[in-house]
Amino acid sequence: MLNIRFLEQRHFGMKPVGIFSERDFINAMARDGAAVLGFQVHQLMSTPMRTCRSSDRVDAVLATMTIARIRHLPVIENDEIKGIVSIGDLVKHRLDEKELEASVLLDISRIHA
Repeated sequence: MLNIRFLEQRHFGMKPVGIFSERDFINAMARDGAAVLGFQVHQLMSTPMRTCRSSDRVDAVLATMTIARIRHLPVIENDEIKGIVSIGDLVKHRLDEKELEASVLLDISRIHA
């Protein structure tokens, strides 16, 4: 089963409005220097934020993350953040699938040997 990390929600109303990442902070620091420490998060966050649903296929989510060059993706259901999935979670899930597949093929080959 895919591991989705669950988060405490902090949002305006029920719909998430953006995401503030390390990349947002680093880019703002490069652009504005230490002044960003006095900024409000909404001034720096990425909008609209890229998201996925828990029903999305792992390969599709991996593709989204690879194309966007991001490591974490919020999981949204009914306009609420239910958790966050990392590229590490997805890669581990794929490796577990491949290990199971290899094990099954090995068992089948033993039966037919």
